[in-house]
Amino acid sequence: MLNIGLILPDVLGTYGDDGNALVLRQRARMRGIDAEIHRVLLGEPIPSTLDVYTLGGGEDTAQILAAEHFIKDGGLTRAANAGRPILAICAGLQVLGTSFRASGRMVDGLGLIDATTAGLAKRAIGEVVSRPTGTVPGLTDTLTGFENHLGATILGPDATPLARVTRGNGNTDSTAATAAGASADQVGTEGAVQGSVIATYMHGPALARNPQLADLLLARAMDTTVEKLGPLDIPAVDRLRSERLA
Repeated sequence: MLNIGLILPDVLGTYGDDGNALVLRQRARMRGIDAEIHRVLLGEPIPSTLDVYTLGGGEDTAQILAAEHFIKDGGLTRAANAGRPILAICAGLQVLGTSFRASGRMVDGLGLIDATTAGLAKRAIGEVVSRPTGTVPGLTDTLTGFENHLGATILGPDATPLARVTRGNGNTDSTAATAAGASADQVGTEGAVQGSVIATYMHGPALARNPQLADLLLARAMDTTVEKLGPLDIPAVDRLRSERLA
């Protein structure tokens, strides 16, 4: 049985990122693997022994509530320390960093990602396309998603970018990077990878638009390889990718 954690969908579920858990479950079931989604709501304890965890996006108040819950509960930190794969989207990325700006102030994050998030002068919104940096072994396909954020995320030395943008904004822009005293190579980065955490600003849902990434997460969750999982032939997914990349 594959146990998929959908973490705080009541506060981090604004942009349809719950779909990432659905994609993982369906791609597992299509291979004959029993899989269930475990919804963990605000105020509930987060199990540290699930096989894979997904977090979505949300607004400022939701981010603050999520950060406070994660820090107090400790379950997600224990899961990360045990090497359980975690996928964090947008606000989820920011909350798992060391600090982020919300409601006009800097807020402590969970610290699973060496990243700080301040603010962009102009909202980054629209299609984003990026090329993997190699920080996730086996991830070679071009990544596609929809970004919608005001965060300017600067990665520290312990985190590495998931990808580099070929279209769209990504983690930060040159103005925000300069204001933060960050190096120029921060501009054009997308997402972050650290330990078992993969984080990105891509909505879509990200795993529906990037099946290779979905299968890499499944393989990690099941302690196997993508090759052993075997391929899935889903023409609708191929058409979706072609449309979004066109």
